[in-house]
Amino acid sequence: MASWRPLLADSIDQADTISEGLAAELTAELDHLEAHWPRELPSGVIHADLFPDNVFFLGDRLSGLIDFYFACNDAFAYDVAICLNAWCFEPDMSFNVTKARALLNAYRAVRPFTQAEFDALPLLARGAALRFLLTRLHDWLRVPEGALVTPKDPLEYLKKLRVHQSVATATDYGLSE
Repeated sequence: MASWRPLLADSIDQADTISEGLAAELTAELDHLEAHWPRELPSGVIHADLFPDNVFFLGDRLSGLIDFYFACNDAFAYDVAICLNAWCFEPDMSFNVTKARALLNAYRAVRPFTQAEFDALPLLARGAALRFLLTRLHDWLRVPEGALVTPKDPLEYLKKLRVHQSVATATDYGLSE
């Protein structure tokens, strides 16, 4: 989370060129997350970038993970929240509660959530969405002319963030306590 404020500062002056009012919305969201972020959740080494393109399967069995560039020590539930963002939205940005329930229940079968993690999951999902929105916004605004990389649309994560902002509890992700 410490890197999010500097990322926002680097892009805030151009954010409204992407979407009117984006600068104010991002500032308000980051203020909210900083004020409410859970600090005492179970933690350890997490991948922090478990997107489908970093996960390999043979049939229906996990066979490998790549891209440990963002691996770090952080809350285990934050890594799960990143996965909610990466795996549980449809191309039209609708949230797929069936996928979320399957992902979260499979995770809990191996490592149950503490009550604090369960309660924090919606906020952690908001944080994960904001993190990827900020990194994509930063990249979108700074692609050098002639670059061989195509930046990803930051507004995808604005839509995901807004979905998570409407979530009251982890039960909205298809979980029961």
